[in-house]
Amino acid sequence: MTDPVLIKGTRLYGEGEPVDVLVENGVIAEIGAPAAAEDVAVVDARGQVLLPGFVDLHTHLREPGREDTETIESGSKAAALGGYTAVFAMANTDPVADNAVVVEHVWRRGREIGLVDVHPVGAVTLGLAGEKLAELGTMAKSAARVRIFSDDGKCVADPLIMRRALEYSTALGAVVAQHAEEPRLTVGAQAHEGERASRLGYTGWPASAEESIVARDCLLAEHAGARLHVCHVSTAGTADVLRWAKDRGTRVSAEVTPHHLLLTDERLATYDPVNKVNPPLRTESDAEKLRAALAEGVIDCVATDHAPHAVQDKDCEWAAAKPGMLGLQTAVSIVAGTMVRTGLLDWRGVARVMSERPAAIAGLPDQGRPLAEGEPANLVLVDPDAEWTVRGAELASISDNTPYEGMRLPGVVTATLLRGRITSREGKIR
Repeated sequence: MTDPVLIKGTRLYGEGEPVDVLVENGVIAEIGAPAAAEDVAVVDARGQVLLPGFVDLHTHLREPGREDTETIESGSKAAALGGYTAVFAMANTDPVADNAVVVEHVWRRGREIGLVDVHPVGAVTLGLAGEKLAELGTMAKSAARVRIFSDDGKCVADPLIMRRALEYSTALGAVVAQHAEEPRLTVGAQAHEGERASRLGYTGWPASAEESIVARDCLLAEHAGARLHVCHVSTAGTADVLRWAKDRGTRVSAEVTPHHLLLTDERLATYDPVNKVNPPLRTESDAEKLRAALAEGVIDCVATDHAPHAVQDKDCEWAAAKPGMLGLQTAVSIVAGTMVRTGLLDWRGVARVMSERPAAIAGLPDQGRPLAEGEPANLVLVDPDAEWTVRGAELASISDNTPYEGMRLPGVVTATLLRGRITSREGKIR
């Protein structure tokens, strides 16, 4: 049971006339002009957009093992402040989440903290080594009920192992999420293979390293009748492969990160390792194609690939730096700037790519639901006209490796509700 909340003067999906929304007992109780009880918490939402709470299929919470960079608690705070009501914690922890014990730890910690629903992602292979399947069945049947498996950070490069994982996941009703990177093409790679990398002395990371694995895995998934999800799509060619596979009826979905929608390899010129990410920042032509593919639905959703790192792992020479960027608190602002203000998506489209599709891919019955009476009150309010300046030191993450430091971004999350309970409001955790 939660205290009732009255959201006043909001526009559902940014459409139509402003309405009041009453939330009671964890659901949307009434939409229109409900009468406010004396004990109701009133949220003034004039000029703000109400959306289903965001779902992130790709978050690195680092616990267990690297609590110096992030914890499930700090990551949950960042997620709630960013408008998220559910996140999926990747398996590349220490120890690796390749068994029921680790995934249940992550799941239980998320429930204890209670700011977002934390769903653990199970590893595809033992120790992320790519040699032997992990305990997929026991993780799926554990209390955590794992439904996404990924070796993210590493590619499941062996086609036989990948085929077996796809076949096994089908029996479990699960999806395999692939980090698409042919490792033999990226030995020593530091940046997108192209003119800029050559001029600056970086070893190139070819687009074909991603595209070849995506094509291979789409064929494997089609053969197995399995569900494949492609992590952090970064190239125009991958978007073309996805369109081809979907036209064939392959059960494939895909995500793109906010940073691949906005940032490009032009940033290499600064030699600042904050811009080092896996897969690397690509060209403006790639980013333009990714934005179009997201609007079209060829790419299904936005996922942050939120990757916190300690200062010593980023404040160093480029070759020694670890790849990754923060993303949870800035995601909707980047989407607002690259997709909404450019006319590629409206706010209903934002709900599709940040709430509805990721929830459907993950099989979450109570997330990404329509804004209608009787539906679970997993909600986010966004002020579309407000702007804010990113300061890494002020973000909720333990780490501060944001590529948007000092940037003025559009769109401010003003409140997040998880099953009717306000988890964040006006930039503060409740």
